[in-house]
Amino acid sequence: MATTPTPPKTTRGPEEDEDPRFWSGMIAFAAFMFLLVGGFHFLGGFVALLEDDQYLVGESDLLFQTNYRLWGFAHMALAVAMWFTGYGLFFRRTWARIVAVVVAIVSALTNLVFLSANPWWFSLMIILDVLVIYAVTVHGDPEDGY
Repeated sequence: MATTPTPPKTTRGPEEDEDPRFWSGMIAFAAFMFLLVGGFHFLGGFVALLEDDQYLVGESDLLFQTNYRLWGFAHMALAVAMWFTGYGLFFRRTWARIVAVVVAIVSALTNLVFLSANPWWFSLMIILDVLVIYAVTVHGDPEDGY
């Protein structure tokens, strides 16, 4: 009885099994989230400038004691940085991926300091910042040579 030879088993690495469109989509997700979280920062900064009584605690009960006006300007400046970086991510700029990590870390720290003012809102923004960091650092886009 003749047996047919079985082809040798080849092991494929995890990079060969992944769909490059998935990682391209992750960068697009990060860009969209940056634009969205930037909008949230701008709104939060605008509220801090005009209606500081909307927050749950007073200025002295924040993790870092400062006035809401200063934090309003900080949130609005961070929003502008996030918008520019988000547009850079949409156009697949390498500098935007590097800046995105730095800006997302600054955003998460800013939200952490502001956490007692509105815990649910700023916790959500920290989670979105972590997702953006994951999306731009875990894997590069093979089509673009990252």
